[in-house]
Amino acid sequence: MQIHLTARHCDLGPDVREFAHARLEKLHKYDSGIQEVRVIVSQERKLHTAEITLRAHQQDVVITESHVDARAAIELAAARLEDRIRRRKEKRVSAPRRNGRLNGTDGAQPEGTEETVADDEY
Repeated sequence: MQIHLTARHCDLGPDVREFAHARLEKLHKYDSGIQEVRVIVSQERKLHTAEITLRAHQQDVVITESHVDARAAIELAAARLEDRIRRRKEKRVSAPRRNGRLNGTDGAQPEGTEETVADDEY
């Protein structure tokens, strides 16, 4: 899993970067199919906005949270992302399975096997 961290209009210290990496590494335990995570932290006036984009199973999940502190904004966004990943995994695991084709045919009996019906003798 690749984690990309970008800061726009602000500077993030090494402690905030380490916190973001450590917090996002925990997401791997919920879904092993996570390919990459992109975090964009931007500052507008006194408000930091953290946007986390997660790429897994050929789909993107985007979460945006804002807070006065950059670390808190990352934590809020990561918590929401964790909840969403957990729900998606539960939905994917508990979804009913569809019946596939039987040996490449559309439900017909495979060749060489004939269905025999025994006549009941009374």
